Amino acid sequence: MKKYAAIIFTDYMLDMRARLWIFLLLIFYWLGYMIVIRGIFLTYNYDLTAQLSAYEIFQTMLHGLRMDGSMAGYLLAFSGLLLTISAVIPGRWIHPALTYTNLAVTILSSLVVVIDMELYRHWGFRINNTPFFYMGSGAVGSVSTWVWIKGIAIWIILSAACGWIYIYTIGRYTKVLPPAQQKKSAFVLLAAAGLMFLPIRGSFSVAPMNTGFVYFHKTKVYANHAAINVLWNFLYSIRKSAQSSYPENFFDKQKAEPLFASLYPASDSTARLWSAAKPNIIVIIIESFTADVIEPLGGIKDLCPNFTGLCKEGILFDNFYASGDRTDKGMISVLSGYPAQPQTSIIRYPAKTQRLPHLNKHMHALGYKSSFIYGGDVDFANFRSYLTNGGFDHITDMDDFPGNLNTSKWGVHDHYMFNKALAELDTTRTPFFKVILTLSSHEPFDVPMEPYIQGQDEESLFLNACHYTDKSIGDFIRSCKKQPWWNNTIVIMTADHGHRHPGNKSLYTRERFRIPLLMVGGPIKKDSIIHTVSGQTDIANTLLAQLDKSSPEFLFSKDILGNKVVPFAPFFFTDGYGFVMPDKFIVYDNPGKQFLKKENVDEHDIELSKAYQQILFSDYNKR
Repeated sequence: MKKYAAIIFTDYMLDMRARLWIFLLLIFYWLGYMIVIRGIFLTYNYDLTAQLSAYEIFQTMLHGLRMDGSMAGYLLAFSGLLLTISAVIPGRWIHPALTYTNLAVTILSSLVVVIDMELYRHWGFRINNTPFFYMGSGAVGSVSTWVWIKGIAIWIILSAACGWIYIYTIGRYTKVLPPAQQKKSAFVLLAAAGLMFLPIRGSFSVAPMNTGFVYFHKTKVYANHAAINVLWNFLYSIRKSAQSSYPENFFDKQKAEPLFASLYPASDSTARLWSAAKPNIIVIIIESFTADVIEPLGGIKDLCPNFTGLCKEGILFDNFYASGDRTDKGMISVLSGYPAQPQTSIIRYPAKTQRLPHLNKHMHALGYKSSFIYGGDVDFANFRSYLTNGGFDHITDMDDFPGNLNTSKWGVHDHYMFNKALAELDTTRTPFFKVILTLSSHEPFDVPMEPYIQGQDEESLFLNACHYTDKSIGDFIRSCKKQPWWNNTIVIMTADHGHRHPGNKSLYTRERFRIPLLMVGGPIKKDSIIHTVSGQTDIANTLLAQLDKSSPEFLFSKDILGNKVVPFAPFFFTDGYGFVMPDKFIVYDNPGKQFLKKENVDEHDIELSKAYQQILFSDYNKR
């Protein structure tokens, strides 16, 4: 009897130890994988990593382990459950089940890693569910061939190397794992899998794992971002994508409302910029036209000579900022006077955008005939639903051009688009309100002209594209000046957002969000420069005030020329905001709940910035 009991106990121990050994190897495999992919991210973004000290890089790896453990815990819990089942259900199925599952996850995870490290160079945040919203032929086509080759090569090498390691360190044991002789070992294995709840949750407190857990640096956001486990962040954002609401307790709402109101005092009068009572209005929203390419704004000399020349005959706003960092956010800021948001883009939700104020509807009420023209796909990023809700009389996009003109990755190049816009204007009744959106200065910057700046690096290509767009604008304005309606027409030019080039600027600098605002036209009284700090959302009420029809419906829009204007401009990036005031600057990081920059500010300034974000949160939730 004792001998029989000893055999049972021995079988039990062998079953349990063999499976626990495999589970332990899986722990090392997945934790090792998480550390390796962070190293790859740091290496790929070497220019940003070079700004960190060796100790800061070590801190990034160390603090990131907490979230690595959480992500690994999810994967290990599933593998542990399979091992538990294998102790109950006999058969050789456990080897292919574990191998195929873990290798498939490795391959898919490596794909996410490769996409993330390239997107971060452009967007400045770790990959979340945002790319799904922008997927399409234009977005995919904007990726250069070299980036494709490089990304696919890294994906294959990473997947193959990890697959080899798995097969020769774990697969060799699962392949010879004998059927369980004692089902009692299942209880131990189930307990081991259940213990993964601890790293998954990440703490014993009421707060579960979140990105704030790995934030450690007070000023260098890249160090904090590098500490984030990209797989955890990606899956978390997908799970949260249906929850499109913001916190109502970021800042005391009773304090927020009067503070916010103090930013928008009612003006008694406004400075008149033009002589016409009801001029035609053309709004040109220029892709990625950062202030750094405009010479009068301190940008590169002679890069955009046409825009520079127009600055000398129009009204230039030289302290003007984009609200967000994407075209869809910029378009809504300009046409609805509504700010970008730190985690969402309101254009994704037609039920919300139909409740936004629309500049076009106000222009309609004043008797304007409206139209919108874009050389790309107007179905991209829900543009069509937003523009339709806005009540535009006519919408022109790439499908309205001859097929042979569709030569850009995104659609029809700017000079063709401007030619069509001019033709449409010649047959439009006055007064007209026309919105023009350009696209050629978007990646991959493949413009149809000889290079102005030599070089195939991304910055040179971007600058060449800006030079081409500037020429297209110059030709368009020169043609407009020959039309009979020019003397009663105002052209408003601004950008949809800034750009990291030139200079590879950080996403959290005011320079990346600084853009031009220029008004030219026959009725302009006098060329001048307006120094008031302002932003895209202010275009709506500034324009309407010139027509004596400013509206409180544009809650986040001020008349820049009003006699009681408060100079300020907020901007929003993923999970944070910037707040610009004269000689003052604030940058706040929401996940880390910390200020990254506080230049010459006091507590009142800080509360103003927080109040603005809270009012935006609450208003967004109600839309």
